[in-house]
Amino acid sequence: MFKLIRLFIFAWLFLQCVTGVHAEEPSAQAVIQQTAEHGDAKAQAKLGAMYLLGSGVEKDEQQAAEWILKAANQGHVEAQVIIAAMYDRGLGVKNDVKMATRWYEKAAAQGNSASMAILGKNAVAKGSVAFSYQAMRLSAAKQIPTEYARKILLTK
Repeated sequence: MFKLIRLFIFAWLFLQCVTGVHAEEPSAQAVIQQTAEHGDAKAQAKLGAMYLLGSGVEKDEQQAAEWILKAANQGHVEAQVIIAAMYDRGLGVKNDVKMATRWYEKAAAQGNSASMAILGKNAVAKGSVAFSYQAMRLSAAKQIPTEYARKILLTK
């Protein structure tokens, strides 16, 4: 009789595990969202990158700008470069060259070479022949958001 009861208990436990009585694990996007909402700059940048690229969520440039800006305000250098380029282009935010320059300067102060080049603050640019920083800045502003967003998504 005791063996029969043990067998029933074991079978019941096994069925509980197999039938999925346990709670479902949250999706990667849900985990990132929750971590971002708790103020983690890396998660905020990642969530912004997801919205910018439409990776795992519907593409939304305004949501992207909100999350990227939160990360940038906490000193996340890649987010600072992305939000600068977004301000340069008016991508998800109102076009504002002065604000873009401020963000490029913050990123440059942290040693970001792309920002330094855009601002003409790198040693190579100073010794080179005549160069159109405005044309380079506009070109960079088109490429940076996507490239940096992909880079952020690839980091752990």
